[in-house]
Formats: sequence, C-alpha cells, structure tokens
Amino acid sequence: MKKSEKTAISEEMASKLGKLFEQEIRDIYWVEKALLKALPKMAKKATSPDLVTALQDHLTETEEQVSRVERIFGMLNKEPRAKKCEAMEGLLKEAEEVTGEAEEGAMRDAAIIASVQKVEHYEISSYGTLRTFAQTLQLDEAVTILETTLEEEKKADTLLTEVAVSNVNNEAAWEPAE
Repeated sequence: MKKSEKTAISEEMASKLGKLFEQEIRDIYWVEKALLKALPKMAKKATSPDLVTALQDHLTETEEQVSRVERIFGMLNKEPRAKKCEAMEGLLKEAEEVTGEAEEGAMRDAAIIASVQKVEHYEISSYGTLRTFAQTLQLDEAVTILETTLEEEKKADTLLTEVAVSNVNNEAAWEPAE
C-alpha cells in the first residue's frame, strides 16, 4: 500500500462513518469467531447427510471469512479485536435451546436449518452494510473482500433452503408429534 493510500484511509476512517465501519467490523469478527465454535456443534446434532455436509462446508468458509476480516483490520492499521455481538449471542443461544429440545431426526434438522438461516440473514445484512460503508469510504480492497464473503453467505443460505425443501422439511412433517 502506497503512503498516499494509507493517508487517505486514515482520513476516511477518522470520519463518523469510518468509526461506525470499524465498530461493525469488530462486530462481524465476533460473529465469525462465535460461529467457529457453534457450527461444529450443530453439525454433530444434524442427522441429514446433506445438512452435515452443508454445515461442515460453511465452517471451512467461516475460517476463511475470519482471515478476510483480519485482512481488513490490517488495511485499517488496526489490531483484530472483536466486539461482542449481543444479537448473534441471542441467535446462537436460541439455536442451542431449539435444537436441544428437538428430538434427534428430521425435526431437529429442520430446527438447525431454521436457526442457521437466521444467523445467515444476520450475516448477509451485516456484510451488505459493511460493503456499502466501504464503498462510501472508498476502501476498494475491502469492498472486494466484503463482496466475496457476502456472496458466500447468500449461497450458504440458498443451500440450506435447498436441503430443507429437498428432504428435511418433508421428513419432519411426517414425524409424529409428541
């Protein structure tokens, strides 16, 4: 990065929007780190092979997403530091409760999909907002990184819908209620 680019980034980040961008990057960093712990637990509880694969694949993507967020911290000349995301903590707590209450099988798989899709929608919203902030702040490299992750999150959400529609929801519909 050229010195003039560093100066431009410093000036942009000194703005109120720059400060908000930094806060939101810290938020999504916490989210991704929390998902590194939550996704393996959900994959363990899942019974649908397609769902297990989707969760494991998304875990691999999440590891890369953490690295990308760390690259953005580097661009901002900031140490990677997470800011606890109360919203995601709530979504993950709810996911744990819902999947813990559901009996093993398609019903639990449907609950896992519903929970993970809530998480995905939070991430889609966050990465979309971050990308827009980065565009306004003229952080072109960050825009590219954020767009890559945004597309991955959208694909993960679509894949979960496909798993739900292709078999999990129908199987859950035929499981007898207790």
